Amino acid sequence: MTARFARLRRLRASPALRDMMQETQVDLNDLIYPIFIEEGLEDFAPVDSMPGVNRIPEKKLEQAIKEIARAGIRAVMLFGVSHHKDEDGSDSWNPNGLLARMIKRCKDAAPDLVVISDTCFCEYTTHGHCGVVEHGHVHNDHTIENLGRQAVIAARAGADMIAPSAMMDGQIAAIRAALDADGRHELPIMAYSSKFASACYGPFRAAAGSELKGDRKTYQMNPLNAREALRESNEDEAEGADILMVKPALPYLDILHQVRQQSLLPLAAYQVSGEYAMIKFAAMAGAIDEARVVRETIGSIKRAGADLILTYFAMDLAREGF
Repeated sequence: MTARFARLRRLRASPALRDMMQETQVDLNDLIYPIFIEEGLEDFAPVDSMPGVNRIPEKKLEQAIKEIARAGIRAVMLFGVSHHKDEDGSDSWNPNGLLARMIKRCKDAAPDLVVISDTCFCEYTTHGHCGVVEHGHVHNDHTIENLGRQAVIAARAGADMIAPSAMMDGQIAAIRAALDADGRHELPIMAYSSKFASACYGPFRAAAGSELKGDRKTYQMNPLNAREALRESNEDEAEGADILMVKPALPYLDILHQVRQQSLLPLAAYQVSGEYAMIKFAAMAGAIDEARVVRETIGSIKRAGADLILTYFAMDLAREGF
């Protein structure tokens, strides 16, 4: 008698069957494209540590945004490269500052594009920290007050979503209160709820012109803490966040999965600059097939529970398909 066993390969026998049986689907609606906009820049400036990524001159932002929208990208996250830094990052709550200008230019160029404002101070401060530094430490409560001010300016400029990334305690409640007081009750907040003090952010700092003095370990999370990450997500949800985020993505797929298990909110994950650079440089060295690895990693992030994925590969995927 012939032994019976499952022939799982039957459902992999042809491309059509494999496509029909695919459990995880990714499309452009799932992607958010992070971009860097620099004031006073004459032309697109390549970021050496992120091949394929450029700083966009503010004066050419409309051109770039129209190209992004034509490619089918539905949402962008804006990071400003400021030439007007100070100790507090006050240009970010100046109604005529870079943050307000770049949001308005994006909405004017592509009204249907979802424009998300990264709400933080590291790109606007001389010390590179995410808030007000007093006696060598970032002052939590002074910082969340300023985050509220920045969020209101972003909202008035036309932002479709606020995304606070400073990792201050109480920042979601403070921003929600500031937005509501300004009549912005309908504006959603995407919280960087589990943001780790990762070694994968280096290329971003070069791209954003953020020269950090010290480190962010007192407010970003210990990379080896999982339960604390769940507490952070719980707190942000309780304070009124509409979307939760895990950052970075690939080293923290376990956190992403655990947050997915405990929350019904939409969940985002950020495939950060270091993750992007590792794939790019490995592909340039001939060690991997870039297109296949990009699709595999994006798929793993979606499979782990992300509804939205922030990735610098968004334009590549828009052009080449999934």
